[in-house]
Amino acid sequence: MARPVRRPGNLPAEATSFIGRRRELADVRGTFADARLVTLLGPGGVGKTRLAIRGATDLARAFPDGAWLVELADVRDPALVGQAVLAALDLRDQTATEPSALVLSYLRDKRLLLVVDNCEHLLPAAAGLVTDVLRSAPGVRVLATSREPLSVPGEHVVAVPSLDLPSTRPGAPLALLRQNETVRLFVERAAAASGRFELTAGNQAAVIELCRRLDGLPLAIELAAVRTRVLSVHQILNRLSDRFGLLTGGGRAAVPRHQTLRTTIDWSHDLLTGGEQALLRRLCVFAGRFTVDDVEAVCGGDDVPVTGVLDLLSSLVDKSLVLKDEVRQVACYRLHETMREYAGLRLHGAGETETVERRCAEYYRDRCRQALPRARYRLTEWLDWMDLEIDNVRGVLQRCVARQDARLGLDLVSFAGWYWVTRATSEGVRWFDELLALPGADRPPHPLAHFTRGFLAVLRSDLAAARPALERAAAAAEDPALAALRAQALTLAAIAAHGLGDRGSASAGLAAAEAIAAGLDDYPATIACLQARALIGLQDGDLGSAGPASAAGVRRSREVGDLYALEMMLLNLGSVALIGGELDEVEPLLAEALGIARRIDDRVAQYILLDVCGCHAAGTGRPRLAAELIGAAETVQRGVGATILPHLAPLIAQARESTRAELGGPAFQKHYDAGRAMSRDAAIALALGEPTEPAEPAASSTGTATAPLGRREAEVARLVADGLSNRQIATRLLISEHTVDTHVRSILTKLGFGSRAQIAAWLAATGR
Repeated sequence: MARPVRRPGNLPAEATSFIGRRRELADVRGTFADARLVTLLGPGGVGKTRLAIRGATDLARAFPDGAWLVELADVRDPALVGQAVLAALDLRDQTATEPSALVLSYLRDKRLLLVVDNCEHLLPAAAGLVTDVLRSAPGVRVLATSREPLSVPGEHVVAVPSLDLPSTRPGAPLALLRQNETVRLFVERAAAASGRFELTAGNQAAVIELCRRLDGLPLAIELAAVRTRVLSVHQILNRLSDRFGLLTGGGRAAVPRHQTLRTTIDWSHDLLTGGEQALLRRLCVFAGRFTVDDVEAVCGGDDVPVTGVLDLLSSLVDKSLVLKDEVRQVACYRLHETMREYAGLRLHGAGETETVERRCAEYYRDRCRQALPRARYRLTEWLDWMDLEIDNVRGVLQRCVARQDARLGLDLVSFAGWYWVTRATSEGVRWFDELLALPGADRPPHPLAHFTRGFLAVLRSDLAAARPALERAAAAAEDPALAALRAQALTLAAIAAHGLGDRGSASAGLAAAEAIAAGLDDYPATIACLQARALIGLQDGDLGSAGPASAAGVRRSREVGDLYALEMMLLNLGSVALIGGELDEVEPLLAEALGIARRIDDRVAQYILLDVCGCHAAGTGRPRLAAELIGAAETVQRGVGATILPHLAPLIAQARESTRAELGGPAFQKHYDAGRAMSRDAAIALALGEPTEPAEPAASSTGTATAPLGRREAEVARLVADGLSNRQIATRLLISEHTVDTHVRSILTKLGFGSRAQIAAWLAATGR
C-alpha cells in the first residue's frame, strides 16, 4: 500500500492561528511565478515571519526537496550567516569545508525553497549568501523577510502592511466585524488569554477603536489583548489613548507605526512590577533561547531574587512579553526580536549593560568549565545542552572579541571544545584564531586553547596548521599537573607529523607520549596514545600494530563510556579486519560503530562507515546493497564536506569496481542512484538491516487499528504530528494545557505508543 510522504523541510507549525493576509499570500505566490527571490518588507511587529512561514507552507508542495527556514534573529555575527543556513538545512560543519561553500555545494542540484528570516541586521552578509545561492543553485528559490531590501539582482519586494482595519461605520453587524483580520486576531488572543472573551454589541465600538488605534500591528494587538485578563476593552482603550495623547499633544493626529508599537510596549512595560521590569531588561543579554537555570544565574539580584525568577518569568510569558518553547522536553524561552531591542534600550538606560553581560559571560564559561571533565563521557547530554545554548555562547564570544577580552574568551572557547569537535569545526577554528590574535592572548600561554586548536586542525586535515599549535600546547603543558594534556598534544602532533611525511618526529613524539601516559592513571592520555598508534598503523599497513591498539581502545573506551572514542576505535578495528580479509568479524564492529555515530550524530563517521559497510557488502556477495550504501555515503559526504581516510580509499575504489562489474553498468547506476536519493536515517537503517518503513499502528485480531480516536483526540493528534507543544495546542484549540495533556495520554494509551513521534508516524502511515 502506498504511504504518504511528509515533504522534507523544517518549517514550524504556527503557534497561533494565521489571520487573513490573503492578499499578501496571493502576492507571494504570484511573484514567485516570475522571480527567484521575494523579500517580504515591513517594520518590526507587522507579522513578516508568520506570513513567510504560511506562504512557504503553501508553496512547499511545489518543491521536491522541501521548504527550509533559516532564522537569523538570534545571529549577531555576520560571519555566522553561512553557519545558520548550514544548521537550517541539517548539514554539518565537521571538516575543512567552509560553511558557505558546503551550503552552495549541497544546494547545487536541489529544488527547494529557502526562507531566510530577519535579514535586516545582517544585510551585507545575508545578501551576499543569497546572491551566491541564486547564482550557483538554479533550482533554489528564496523567500526573505527584512525591514530593508536585500538589494540583490532580481529581487522582488512584497510590502507587508498592517492588518486590515475595521470600519468605523456605526451598527456594522457583528458577523461582518468578526471577519476583519485585526478584530479576529484581537478576539482570538484575548480569548486565549482570559479564557472567556467574546465580541459583543457592548464592546464592539471599543474593540474597533482599539484595533484602529494600534494601527493593525499584530504584535501591538497581541500585547493589548493579553491585558483582557484583568482589564476590560474599554479600560485598555482609555489607558492607551492617554499614552497616544501625550505624543500628539492631546489631539487625534496619526502616530507613526514604529511609535505606535513603541508606545504599546512602553504601556505594557509600565504595567509590570519592578521585579518584572528588571528581569525583562536583563533577558536581552541572551542572544538565543534560555532556560530558567540560565535566568536565575545571570539575571538575579536584590530586585530579582532567585527564588522568584520562575514566577516572574511565567508572568512575562503570560503577558506575551517573553515567548515559551519546548526543546527536547526542556522548557526554554526567548524574546521577540522587537522586544529584545526594547529590553536592550532599557538595560542601557538602567546602567546595567556591562555588569549583566559580564555575569552572562562568566556564567557560560563556568558552566562549560564544570562540564568539561565529564563531557566526553556524557556526550549526548552535553551536546543537547550546547545545541540549546550555542547562540548564547556565540554572543558571549563575540563580545569577548569586541572588548579584546582574550582570556575569558579563550577559556570559554576551550572549555566548549567538544562542541567544535563534533558540531562546528570551522567555526571553532575561527573563534580560536580571532581570540589568539588579540593583544596579550598568549601571556601566559593557554595550553588547552592551543591543544584544541590543533585538534580541530587535525580533524580538518590541515596538518600544517595542526603541528605548530600542538607543539605550542605541549611546550605550555610542562607543569606536572598538565602531564595528561601534554601527552595528548604529543600524540596528535605525531599524527600530524606522520601525515606530513616526517616519520622520525612522529615516532619520537608518540614514544614520548606513551612514556608519559605509562606513568599516569589517566584515561584521556591513554586513549589518545592508542588512537595514534592505531591510525599510524593503518596508514602504514602495519595491522600487527593497529589491531591490538584498536582492540585495547575499544575495551578502554567502552569501560568509561566514551562514545566518541569507542566509535572511532570500532571503526579502526573493523578496518583492520576488512583489510585483513576477516570478513566475519567486520559486521558487528561496523554495526556498533554506526549505531553510536547515529546516536551522537557524528556525520563524518556516518559517511565513512556507510562507505566501509558498502565495502563489506561487496566482499560478502551483496552487490545491490553495496551499490546503494556507496551511493548513500556520497550524499552524506556532500552534507558534511568530508574526505575519505587515505587507508580506506583503495578499498572503496575496489568495492565500486567489483560491484559495477558484477551488476553491470546500468544496474549499478540504478542502485547507486537509489542510495544517493536516500535520507541519512534511511541509509543508516539499511546498513544496520533495520526496517525503513514507518511502524504500523497497534492492531486488533481483526487487523484494524485498535480504539479509534474521538474527534477532539484526532484534532490533538494532528497538532502533535505538526510539532506543537501542549501549550501551543491549548492556545490553538482554546482549551487548557491540562486538558491537552489528558488527550495526549489517552491517544498514547489507545494506540499503544510511548512517544509523540510515534503518533506522527502513525498519522503519516495511515494518511489521516
